[in-house]
Formats: sequence, C-alpha cells, structure tokens
Amino acid sequence: MRLILLLGMFGLMSPACAQKNREVVIRNNTIFKAAANNDTAGIKAALGDAALLEAKDERGRTPLMVTTYHHHTEAARVLIAAGANVNAQDKQLNSPFLYAGAEGYADILKMCMGAGADYTVFNRYGGSALIPAAERAHIEVIALLLADKTFPVNHINRLGWTALLEAVILGRGGTAHQQVVKMLIAGGADVNIADKDGVTSLQHAKNSNYSEIIKMLQEAGAK
Repeated sequence: MRLILLLGMFGLMSPACAQKNREVVIRNNTIFKAAANNDTAGIKAALGDAALLEAKDERGRTPLMVTTYHHHTEAARVLIAAGANVNAQDKQLNSPFLYAGAEGYADILKMCMGAGADYTVFNRYGGSALIPAAERAHIEVIALLLADKTFPVNHINRLGWTALLEAVILGRGGTAHQQVVKMLIAGGADVNIADKDGVTSLQHAKNSNYSEIIKMLQEAGAK
C-alpha cells in the first residue's frame, strides 16, 4: 500500500520532481541501513546530505536512535560527532540518551551527556534516564548520571516514583540493588519522598523484608 501511494504521488509529479523524491527515499534507506549495520563508512557517505542526520523513519527514529537501539557504539560516535540530536524522541518517546540509560549502554550515554543531553526530556512514563537504570541496577550508568550534580535525582515519574522508590519497589533487594540505593543516597536522593499512596522507600523496603536496604535508609534519615 505504501509503495502504491508513493508511485501514485510520483505519477502526479513532473519527471524531474519524481526523480528527486526517489533519490530522497533511496538516501534515507541508505543511512538507516548503514545505522542498523554499524556501517560507519556508509553513514559518513550518506551524511554528504546534511539533512539526513535528523531524518526519521516510519517509527520516528533518527539514524542515531537506530544505532542506539542496536547498541552500535562506533556508528553512534560518528553520528554524534556530526551533530546528531541526542534528545530526538521517536514515537515511543525514546531518545538516544534516555534509551541508553534504560538499557545500560554507558558508552553511548556518556557520549550523549557530552553532546547536550537534555534532562527535562522524559520517556513515555514521564521518567528520566536514571529511573529505569536504578530499577535494572545499571551501576555504570547511575554513576555517570550522579556525577553530574545538575541531574534531577529526585525527579518523580507519572507512576509517582523517584529512582530510589523504583529501585526499592521493582528491585530485588540483593547486592546489586543495595549498591544502587547506596549510590542514590550518596547522590542526594530524598529518602522520605513517598509514592502516590503515601508509602515511602523505607516502608516498601520493610514490606519486602530488605534488611540491608532498611538499614541504609534509616541511617540516611528515612522515617
């Protein structure tokens, strides 16, 4: 159907205009294919047309978003060096920066942070890069984010959860999430922020019998 529509559009255009549009489609396909295959040479060649840097596919993904989904670090490096927008969101509201944080791709996340990552752009849950990283215990990502003292460690998503709340509620209470809680507290997390039901991280930890986390929270002033 899409091909029929495109052919129909080309049929209504002058031959020169139709040829130009065909060339645009081909160039778009070329850069997205190169991005998906970690083909840095192909990306560099395609970027002879600067407009392709922020081109979007049918899912709203830019070439950088595609490389991030595939965790193609070198392709991402080329695109970011060329000026790709690390905050451009696709139809799922993922951006390269947000997705790299959520998936634990610390290498790409670090590049995004150095290229103007916007901490006020949030995912489809209204969350920051830190919140899913805390849930999944992506220690290196958490360390990178907390090293920037301007990062909003106490941001609350649409579920009513901060990174600390999510780490306690959705974590497993083991050594990995104990480390996450320790890092968040050291990074300035407010231990007394409650969720939408008025339940604090401490109470959630008590409900799950997370003794080590309970101890850390209480030592940090949790009530």
